[in-house]
Amino acid sequence: MRGRVQRLSGRHSKTLDNVDNRLGILASWRTRRTLTEHEGAEQPEWRHVERVLVLLPMPAVETELYDILGISPNATEDEIKKAYRKKAREQHPDKNINDPEASQKFQELGAAYETLSDPQLRAVYDEAGIDGLKSGGGMPGMDDLFAQFFAGGGMRFGFDFGGPSSRRRGTGDDTVVPHPVTLEDLYNGKTLKLNLEKEAVCGICKGTGAKGSAKPKQCVTCAGRGWTPSKTSQGTYLATTRITCHECDGVGEKLKEKDRCKKCKGTKTVKEKNRQEVVIEPGMADKQRIVLAGAGDEEPGLPPGDVIFVLRMSPHPSFERSGSDLLASVKITLSEALFGFSRILVTHLDGRGIKVTSPPKKIIRHHDTIVLRGEGMPVHKQPNSKGDLYLTFEIEMPEDAWLNTVDEKAPLSMLPPKKADMDPLPEVVSTAAFVEADIEEFGEDEDDWEDDEDDDDDDDEFGPAEPECRPQ
Repeated sequence: MRGRVQRLSGRHSKTLDNVDNRLGILASWRTRRTLTEHEGAEQPEWRHVERVLVLLPMPAVETELYDILGISPNATEDEIKKAYRKKAREQHPDKNINDPEASQKFQELGAAYETLSDPQLRAVYDEAGIDGLKSGGGMPGMDDLFAQFFAGGGMRFGFDFGGPSSRRRGTGDDTVVPHPVTLEDLYNGKTLKLNLEKEAVCGICKGTGAKGSAKPKQCVTCAGRGWTPSKTSQGTYLATTRITCHECDGVGEKLKEKDRCKKCKGTKTVKEKNRQEVVIEPGMADKQRIVLAGAGDEEPGLPPGDVIFVLRMSPHPSFERSGSDLLASVKITLSEALFGFSRILVTHLDGRGIKVTSPPKKIIRHHDTIVLRGEGMPVHKQPNSKGDLYLTFEIEMPEDAWLNTVDEKAPLSMLPPKKADMDPLPEVVSTAAFVEADIEEFGEDEDDWEDDEDDDDDDDEFGPAEPECRPQ
């Protein structure tokens, strides 16, 4: 019996250690208690220890990837897929123009899904966390995959890929700048000259942050990792997460105060102003991006990032745009609707007046629409192409006072006859007063009606009302 127990102990020694680490205080205490109860026994009941380990929950070492998707470590494959689709719609960069971290968050979301949707990768992550994936975890190239998605070490979630000396980012940070434009700007094009401020590598220390040959020392707080562990409660167990080291700001090393560059104060970069030209081309669209390559922030050892202008079009008082087409509403008089017109109907976005002549003997009805071919928006990157301009007519009726200036019989003789009464007449006819009203008043009593309905529902919920006492 003892020999079998010794072999069992040797085979499961790593499992015992691993479970003890993963379950924290709870697992360690239960294991020690079981061993202590049998201490001194001639044949310790190792089977009891094994049974305890099997019954205990096996939570993930880390939960960052689950947190990104907003799911628990016990989520099913279907729940992972649904959570990813929902988050992808919410976090798509096109829907979060004003968030400078939108692109990074979206990439992190993709990396989390790529890992957790693959059973083998998920098992490695649950067993050993990001470090297990970084080291390969039986899957070649995982270090490159996560370095690609969590560029820069993923400090927002505490991920680390080799410390400060092996950051995998390709460029400095991009800067996203929302820029308001008018429809006229997008129709005619416009050139902007702007003064921008960015982070530039310090010219004194050449990006080292140090005086002369001074070297930074390993951060004592995080032991050079750039992060510190933090335990959070996840139901019945403790989950370990990583947070950016506040002492070294995630770098993993720190300069002494006396060794820091006088100009950049050890930050390695300084603020620098520069003048940039932004060209808004005719036909560009709302939310379209203009990229100034290399005009963004610099970091030591990396090419500078980009400045990305995101065009945000303001609503126009006269025109509505859809793709390369324009839509406008035009008011004409009753006489123009009946007998035609030949005049300037709209002033275009480039200042031109657009004159239109209606066909002879053509009656225009309220909300009739015409199209002016080639008078829409320029097609971007196609100088000789334009969309169409659609005009919808609104007919202005004359004021009541106009009838006092004319002989009523004269226009009646020119207009089509009035409609006759319906035939046959309904059996019952009521006479109602003609009262002018505001259409906004329509449905004003709906809230009161809904309150009455709610009261009725409450009565139903608590059963029929008791009969009222009747006076004798």
